[in-house]
Amino acid sequence: MTIDEASERYHIPLEILHEYERWGLCGAVKKVMGSWQYDDTDLERLSMIMTLRDIGFENTEIETYMKLLLEQECSESQRLKMLELKRRSLLDEIHFHEKQLSNLDYLRHNIRKNQET
Repeated sequence: MTIDEASERYHIPLEILHEYERWGLCGAVKKVMGSWQYDDTDLERLSMIMTLRDIGFENTEIETYMKLLLEQECSESQRLKMLELKRRSLLDEIHFHEKQLSNLDYLRHNIRKNQET
């Protein structure tokens, strides 16, 4: 499957596929007649990259995570630490937004209360 076919079929932006190639993570990708050919292993890796992007990982974090995943046999603890840090950060963000919503609801309540009187 070419880069354009992979992008279209799996809805992966071309910029992600180009980064994947630049990071050197596509060991199994072979160049055939001038274009990269992706196999199932590459598509699984790309799926992981998209998942990491979807949960808020920056490109440098994705590259680090993927290199740990592919290059180090005992990297589970390092990858778990990265995931736990991201989870903690997302929870902090959620709590911040919950507080914002609470304040917003308080202001709305006050306006409605004033309208009734």
